[in-house]
Amino acid sequence: MGMSQAYGPGDDTESIATIHRALDLGVTFLDTADVYGPHINEELVGRAIAGRRDEVVLATKFGIVLDPADPLKRGFDARPEYVRASMDGSLRRLGVDHVDLYYLHRVDPTTPIEDTVGAMAELVRAGKVRHLGLSEAAAATIRRAHAVHPIAALQSEWSLWSRDVEGDVLATCRELGIGVVAYSPLGRGFLTGALTSPDDFGPDDYRRHSPRFQGEAFEQNLRLVDTVRELADGKGVTAGQLALAWVLARGDDVVPIPGTKRRRYLEENVAALDVTLDAAELALLDSIVPVGDRYPDMSFVAGVSPER
Repeated sequence: MGMSQAYGPGDDTESIATIHRALDLGVTFLDTADVYGPHINEELVGRAIAGRRDEVVLATKFGIVLDPADPLKRGFDARPEYVRASMDGSLRRLGVDHVDLYYLHRVDPTTPIEDTVGAMAELVRAGKVRHLGLSEAAAATIRRAHAVHPIAALQSEWSLWSRDVEGDVLATCRELGIGVVAYSPLGRGFLTGALTSPDDFGPDDYRRHSPRFQGEAFEQNLRLVDTVRELADGKGVTAGQLALAWVLARGDDVVPIPGTKRRRYLEENVAALDVTLDAAELALLDSIVPVGDRYPDMSFVAGVSPER
């Protein structure tokens, strides 16, 4: 996402070089969405994987729709006809004949999940999709979806300061054999320790409007980062690597997707695979309590769907 929106200006040349470097380092999973940009991130990923499609487990998402009059307002659409149209658009922009994982980006409270997943299952039968996923869905919704067609993955925000998934949702996924894709495992950059003030954000950086990056919440979260940085310094690694190692330690069924648009940060992130945490270190990190709301009130027209 950050290559095409929300985190300041993009650089397509560096972004494509970053994706190529990721593949060279053995990274195999690329995750995008039709709403990123919108649309232009899928086009970027398509250009980057041209000629290397067989090296990639390719995922994209649908279901969030933007208000043309106000890009800060977003809604949901998961009607069967929208599912089919969205898939065709994504395949065209990505330049591929199928995706490996197709997620419902957010649950649409006006469309039964059974209808949405039924339409997604049709795409599997048509050969356009290999596996189905959900994003930010509640445990009951996951069960209803899985009863229609096997759900391979749930994407949810999961990091040292975003641990909502660790209750019923995670238990349900593990009961049903559903993998978890942890997005924003670096706390939208905060857990790297690189951010010291709200003034660090450019005028077009969405974090300027997020409660976690403002006022007292920002200061409290800095104290969380101090704990991470202190432990990281003692291990001779970066704060970001330690934060990623914590997510990686959640289980073999957890795949973090740290976003970056620069090769140097990609290489730092990949090196987190070599960081191991002992029981005492994990207990210390587990004791950190997240602070702040994950999303500002304006993120969605009606807020996050009640079913999530």
